[in-house]
Amino acid sequence: MASALDAGVVKPDTVCGTCSGPVTIFDQTVRSWNDKYYPGSTMSEVILHSDNVGMVFVSRQLGKKKMLQSISKFGFGEKTGIDLQEEDSPTLRPEDEWRDIDIATAAFGQGIAVTRIQMLTAVNALANLGKLIPPKVVTGISQGREIKNQPPVRRRQVISPQAAAAVTTMMINGVEKGEVRYYKPQGFLIAGKTGTAQVPIQGHYDKDKTVSSFIGFAPADAPKFTMLVTLRDPQTSPWGSTTAAPLWFDIARELFRYYRIPPRL
Repeated sequence: MASALDAGVVKPDTVCGTCSGPVTIFDQTVRSWNDKYYPGSTMSEVILHSDNVGMVFVSRQLGKKKMLQSISKFGFGEKTGIDLQEEDSPTLRPEDEWRDIDIATAAFGQGIAVTRIQMLTAVNALANLGKLIPPKVVTGISQGREIKNQPPVRRRQVISPQAAAAVTTMMINGVEKGEVRYYKPQGFLIAGKTGTAQVPIQGHYDKDKTVSSFIGFAPADAPKFTMLVTLRDPQTSPWGSTTAAPLWFDIARELFRYYRIPPRL
């Protein structure tokens, strides 16, 4: 969505032309996560409803070439460079091996493998107005009274500040109006997004197991932290909105206290 907004192929109020039902691509059909459909949805509403079909529409507007460029631009397919040992990075397949269905499902996070630190780094770019900043654990090394700071990290602008702000507004709307609104701490502006993915096993997906997640940053208008919570095979519910999101908000409450960030009245 961020890259589509940045490229100008959609706007927050662009109406989805294919959101009235499932989308068939050759012999495969893409459905919404709950089999509910929202004809005439705007792009903001696509994010609000976590609409897989809506994201297929976005990927088609962006096109294969720009879609793949977007995936690489946000750092997927390469190591983040975090100063920890043995960082891994799933590789991306060559461009000519991406089928139409692969592009479509990648738009809503299916069929593409990424690490948690890659996800965190990508969303952190939205919090930093489009600047992708490699993560660091150590900022400086103390040697007696002298503190030797680590070299500054390389930053690159992956989308415009305007596009990052537009996606942030969509994510805020998703928190304020979506299913997670029942769990969020009141008085804080939070930009976030739920995720529910099937677990891959031996070349296919397990229909009974999921990885639920919630990722976001706060306060959304002056971010102090970006956080990702993932739960593999949650037992109480398969959905990120009712498992990972409440835990994210519980941790956020502690971080608001730690950083002494007061709620807004």
